[in-house]
Amino acid sequence: MAINKNHEFEDIDGIKCAIVEKNATPERVQFLTALLSFNKYQVVVAGSPAPKAVVPAPASIPESADATEPTKVVPEVPDVPAAPTTFTVGVTDLTFNPTNSVFGRSLKTTDGHIVTLSYWQQKDTISDDSIPYFDHK
Repeated sequence: MAINKNHEFEDIDGIKCAIVEKNATPERVQFLTALLSFNKYQVVVAGSPAPKAVVPAPASIPESADATEPTKVVPEVPDVPAAPTTFTVGVTDLTFNPTNSVFGRSLKTTDGHIVTLSYWQQKDTISDDSIPYFDHK
């Protein structure tokens, strides 16, 4: 059981994992898998469950002129868009916490720089750790 929302645990494919991110896109999964594997974490990825579709209520029965003849109501079913393919990413190290790892400066990029918040969020392609995150404008 998690102490707070920032440190979640879940069984992914039968393996107890610390959750890194839920509802991640395939591109985000590739980025996180490469980064966490480089930092010697065993990464587990599984498809996120599809969101529940909202089914509208059936249309109201129109009043017919002849009450003896039953009316047949066929509800209109709207086109439901395909569920987006998202994934849940976790690591087998239950002490891993993404927030603590980024702000604690314990993760490194493949070129040896410390992972910054903007690099983790994929806003920057290069991790510039020479300027602290709180001095970025």
